[in-house]
Amino acid sequence: MLLATVGFSMVSGMIRHVSAELHPFEIVFFTSIFGFPVVLPWLVRDGIKPLRTKRLGLHFLRVAMGVTAMMIAFFAISFTPLALVTALNFLSPIFTAVIAVLFLGEVMRIRRWIAILVGFAGTLVVLRPGIEPIEFGAMLMLISALFGGTAMLCIKLLGRTDTSVTITCYAVALRSPMALIPALFVWQWPTGTQLLWLSVMGILFTASTMSLAQAFRDAEANVVAPVFFFQLIWTATIGYVFFAEIPALYTWIGAAMIFASTTYVAYRERVNQPSTPITAPTLPPA
Repeated sequence: MLLATVGFSMVSGMIRHVSAELHPFEIVFFTSIFGFPVVLPWLVRDGIKPLRTKRLGLHFLRVAMGVTAMMIAFFAISFTPLALVTALNFLSPIFTAVIAVLFLGEVMRIRRWIAILVGFAGTLVVLRPGIEPIEFGAMLMLISALFGGTAMLCIKLLGRTDTSVTITCYAVALRSPMALIPALFVWQWPTGTQLLWLSVMGILFTASTMSLAQAFRDAEANVVAPVFFFQLIWTATIGYVFFAEIPALYTWIGAAMIFASTTYVAYRERVNQPSTPITAPTLPPA
């Protein structure tokens, strides 16, 4: 989990750097393309076995929601303070829980509802509507978190029958063609240096996603989930050192509230449904 937070934070910084010259939609496409080498060893070893699934439609839906979340998030990262982006991205699991109740009929008891309300209160602390004008990038991240939460719900459902390798393989295979369509409208050929940045981003992003998924498979949510908060520390550091960004105190306070909420929701889900894989905050996901 700690390695995943480092990887996602580095990807966020690289997106900010590369988006000065390339459109974020194109960055999503190349990040998807260059993620393929990460899953290649499993395909070489196991052939088509990782691609065997009875839920292809759900994989398509998951990737469509994920690509949409990534495009919106990558666009927001190109001009929004990194710490603010990360703080609001922590909302994805809260949206996942609410969507599961509204559309899947899942039952949540009072303690998890209170945790969710605390998370949304944390969002108000971060944004301070009525006191400060809400940044356009912050609004984009709220929309991205909603799409990301839907994608995470799909991952949760897929995790009941498919392995994390299968889910990642389909994400890599389907994300590229889906991302290519909007990328064509803003297309420009990247330079050799840009391709180097994009390749590193693709490998890091995919490897971090697999690392995060494996962490939640190997350990209890209350053990590994708190470690994910380090992503805010790393991204704030990158934003300060490389882009002269100083996160507001309210961003830290609100992010802590949101993250405590998501961690508790994940913990209670594991307690109440031990056989159900736990979703986690992601950068659609950095």
